[in-house]
Amino acid sequence: MPVKGFFQKLYKKLLWRLRLTNHPVVQVYNGYGNKRHVFIYGHVFKFSPVPRKKFRRFYVTNAFALIRSFMVKPWSNVKLKLVWDGQVIEGSSGQDGFFKFEWAPGLEVKEGWHPVQVQALHPETGQIISAGEGLVFIPHEHQYAIISDIDDTFLISHSAKLRKRLYVLLTKNAHSRKPFEGVVKHYQLLAGAGSLHDLPNPFFYVSSSEWNLYDFIVEFSIRNELPKGIYLLSQLKKLHQVLNTGQGKHSAKFMKIVRIMEAFPDQKFILSGDDSQEDPNIYSSIVKHFPERIQVVYLRRIHGPNEEKTMESVNFIRKMNVPCCYFTHSSEAIAHSKETGLISSL
Repeated sequence: MPVKGFFQKLYKKLLWRLRLTNHPVVQVYNGYGNKRHVFIYGHVFKFSPVPRKKFRRFYVTNAFALIRSFMVKPWSNVKLKLVWDGQVIEGSSGQDGFFKFEWAPGLEVKEGWHPVQVQALHPETGQIISAGEGLVFIPHEHQYAIISDIDDTFLISHSAKLRKRLYVLLTKNAHSRKPFEGVVKHYQLLAGAGSLHDLPNPFFYVSSSEWNLYDFIVEFSIRNELPKGIYLLSQLKKLHQVLNTGQGKHSAKFMKIVRIMEAFPDQKFILSGDDSQEDPNIYSSIVKHFPERIQVVYLRRIHGPNEEKTMESVNFIRKMNVPCCYFTHSSEAIAHSKETGLISSL
């Protein structure tokens, strides 16, 4: 065997053992829309981790799994083709491998989840070199929609405490991490709040955590039976930025929420967050801009030093005639939802 072929074979074997791949990968994230506009996002990678299938409680394995999620090489300027219900839309990836498709699905599209495929094409031959599958959610126009933060809103993360945050990230996995007691029950109740249809209310999980953690967050959500939803995360980070995970720009989070609300002008929204970082400020700004469209705001009390500042946001939200529940335990939030008639007390 030629020397070059030998080393290539050895390299591929090493990548396989490390659960990494240098084959092109199209990662498609769940999208959303209405009968006029649909949006879907994703990344194209030339080097990326293989999705994790086994979840052991071995600290070294969990630490490397986190590190591996930051061992990505985005592929820029790749020609792409989106296939949706007979439609074909062309596009390309940006400088960071990120892509966005927006199209008109047609008035005949039904509410619910719809499959979509994004194909990466060879630059010269136009042949498909990789493809990724995703889902698009079209809700009923008059349902509630829930926008929720992730870290320390339903996933215990210790965002305000660096050492604890890194310890949890590096030693635990999507199966050993825990949600707050009662939060899954509350979210499942909100999924059916005010709905006259079999289709649950849509959930949008908007976070400052980066796209590197997408597979982890989705696996955690499925494992803990959180409502199925759309995840909108922050810009990819590289390996040398792994210790800064979860520290995305909060101003970008505000704009993501605004875009969601603009996409569904006929719906009212429920906001759920916590006081560990900037949720109180972001949500009070959203209420200021859309006072008639926010049904209720929930803020989990996590970080004592932020309580006084958070109360300023809570009082502002209430002055705008929007109910706001600043709570410690999810049972309080559930009781509030029942008292306001948002969910059934039965």
